[in-house]
Amino acid sequence: MSSFTEEKYVALTTYKRSGEAVTAPVWIVPVSDGRYGFWTSMGSGKTKRIKNNPAVRLQPSNATGKVKPGTTPVDGSAELVQSGALFEEVHRSVRAKYGFMTTLSKVVGGVQLRRKGLRYADTVVLIRL
Repeated sequence: MSSFTEEKYVALTTYKRSGEAVTAPVWIVPVSDGRYGFWTSMGSGKTKRIKNNPAVRLQPSNATGKVKPGTTPVDGSAELVQSGALFEEVHRSVRAKYGFMTTLSKVVGGVQLRRKGLRYADTVVLIRL
């Protein structure tokens, strides 16, 4: 599954209580324990759905979440963490991989999230494929 290591974006599919799939593009980095990770905000739709159902699906995509032709989705299980060594590792890895985009994202996204009462990148999602 190392193909996700080089991907800039992946389409993350999470599932509502009804079973309806919801897909959104996310940044992704490999984690030292063999999982993949990204950051998000606790209280976002992704985290709410993962709390109710940790089953997820990943597939390489573009920035809008359109999956790359010829790629295959991979199922996994997600875990939410808000502190600790893996939380810090994912933050370092995302900043290293995405550089200035993380600063821009924090400025733009942070304003939008504060309006909703959410905090930027306060949660890391770890995914085991």
